[in-house]
Amino acid sequence: MPAVAAPAAPTLDGSRETGADGGDANALPDLGALLEAVNKVTSEEDASGDWSAPVKLAVVFTGLALVPAGLVMMTSFTRIVIVLSFVRRALTTQTIPPNIAIVGLSVFLTLFVMAPTFSRLNDEALAPYLAGQVPFQAAIDRGFAVVKQFMLRQTHESDLVMFLDFAHAAPPETPEAVPMHVAIPAFAISEFRTAFEMGCLLFIPFLLIDLVIAGILLSAGMMMLPPIIVSLPFKIILFVLVDGWALLVQSLVMSFY
Repeated sequence: MPAVAAPAAPTLDGSRETGADGGDANALPDLGALLEAVNKVTSEEDASGDWSAPVKLAVVFTGLALVPAGLVMMTSFTRIVIVLSFVRRALTTQTIPPNIAIVGLSVFLTLFVMAPTFSRLNDEALAPYLAGQVPFQAAIDRGFAVVKQFMLRQTHESDLVMFLDFAHAAPPETPEAVPMHVAIPAFAISEFRTAFEMGCLLFIPFLLIDLVIAGILLSAGMMMLPPIIVSLPFKIILFVLVDGWALLVQSLVMSFY
């Protein structure tokens, strides 16, 4: 079970939730707003007064360098790309779909799943900072708090307790009190665990096909013919008949809600 309760997830039945400003609560932040934030942070005209411009510039460039790691370790990307890789392995199609297709689909599914979280980041951290309502440090703290809520909602309690023990930290009284250096690895391990559980379930029907084909070839005396070559068309036919991609994507998306 997840370690902490989190705000209700957006509906998937076609309805839309609205944010505090009446906009779509699941919409991604505007790219122009992100660029404006970077420009404001690195500009000498930013008079928020908490950090100097050179320090802010260093923080921004460090953050940009860590974006790939953040995408992998702090979002839904890890679970999605592992499950898609399991599917390709179970189908024994080698390089079909190619790696670039799997990674590309994983990125856009990640953007879809993370849209409510990114929208909250925009509403609670980015927009107030651009409007001059909060200083730079407060905007960063708010952003980390939003991401932490998403991570804790997907984190198994046992994994969180394990890393709290490693850190010799007392059990936090509230989700906000969980340190980020504990929440991130606990979330990552939970994502690996969930992805491998889903991958094992995906392997079962295709493994049964391999066993049946291998038994038939053995009984027919065709021991020199690799069962994988014969079973591959049957696996693809089964996957197509059950609309495998739709079921797979639906299961992946719903697993986060």
